[in-house]
Amino acid sequence: MKQPWLNNPKTDSIFILMPQLLVLSIVFFFQNFLKEAEENHSFFTWLLLIVFIDVAHVYATLFKTYFVKEEFKKKRKLLIYLPIICFVIGFILFLFGAKVFWSVLAYVAVFHFIRQQYGFMRLYARMEIKTKWSVFFDNLFIYAATVYPMIFWFMSSPRKFTWFVENEFLTYQNPELLQFFTWMYYSILGFYIFRTTLFSIKKKYFNIPKNVIIIGTFLSWYFGIVYFNNDLIFTLLNVVSHGIPYMALIYFNQKESNHSFKIPKLSSLIGIFTYVGILLFFAFSEEYLWEILVWNEHFNFSQGFDYFVQWQLILVPLLTVPQFTHYVLDGFIWKSKKQ
Repeated sequence: MKQPWLNNPKTDSIFILMPQLLVLSIVFFFQNFLKEAEENHSFFTWLLLIVFIDVAHVYATLFKTYFVKEEFKKKRKLLIYLPIICFVIGFILFLFGAKVFWSVLAYVAVFHFIRQQYGFMRLYARMEIKTKWSVFFDNLFIYAATVYPMIFWFMSSPRKFTWFVENEFLTYQNPELLQFFTWMYYSILGFYIFRTTLFSIKKKYFNIPKNVIIIGTFLSWYFGIVYFNNDLIFTLLNVVSHGIPYMALIYFNQKESNHSFKIPKLSSLIGIFTYVGILLFFAFSEEYLWEILVWNEHFNFSQGFDYFVQWQLILVPLLTVPQFTHYVLDGFIWKSKKQ
């Protein structure tokens, strides 16, 4: 059986499989550098990780939906009404307070991040002969790799990092119950190693990309959330492992599509620069608006924008629309490929 690459071995390895393993290597071998970067170069780490990767990957969805004529016609009602619905939901949530708004969005984001790892795993398992138990165990492994670290987060003492804001998740500290989940986690991990080894020997086949996704997910989520208790390390492992593979997947999937607005074919050199340029432009524009209208952390123009403080009820849900829409829309646009 051939390896189920999405594009080819080289590009899949560089842009989808390796980011989480590469970042983990950087975390282990360059901790002093990361500490210095966190303390003295917070603006540049924010610009690279949050703006140019995390926010940028949200807008990659445009190249699978709004920028593709056929896709837009096929999902016209969904693509028009979903952003409006997301704004209305965000507005209603914000009426209950900023904490409620950000907490709900954080849970939705966690679900989205988990489902992306599941989606990649299923894509790379698409050529395997599926049985009831093979699908069950694949799902068990990927969900154990992602859900246990979040359970650890919810049930341990406060971490030094957040998804969006402080105290966004409900917590319940119970050492005995957490120990049980930890035992279950390591048991599933051990069973994964045993089953995969036995299967590879018996079938004389090892699905490289699928297993690298599973192993990388186990490692990046465990070390990013459980082992290390550091904001920059969590952001690195969380953002890079999620954002770069997603942007690459969109590119591989849409490089030959007929895009709207005369966007060049992504397979051409000018198409690559257009793709990256559009993502960075939208990402920086959005985050700049967040900074001057809401956060005032990296760009502080508070004297000129005090007027907008009273409009947070509208501005925050509105600025969140691209992100919220991306979380929901991603569950629709890949549905046929993930089944």
